[in-house]
Amino acid sequence: MSELEQKIKDNASGPKSAESDGQKVEQHSISDQIEADRYLNSKQAMKKRTPGFKITKMCPPGSVF
Repeated sequence: MSELEQKIKDNASGPKSAESDGQKVEQHSISDQIEADRYLNSKQAMKKRTPGFKITKMCPPGSVF
């Protein structure tokens, strides 16, 4: 599990906001965290050198173009 996935899991299990001694802490919403995870995953996928899919034209043996 990546560090970001672990942080999302920890944030989901904890409270959204907390207040103690006059200090208030609020986390990003779960949907924002999921969107950030999707963005980072897509960014990482784009760094790979291999294409996701390849379109080729099939030509049976003996055919002439």
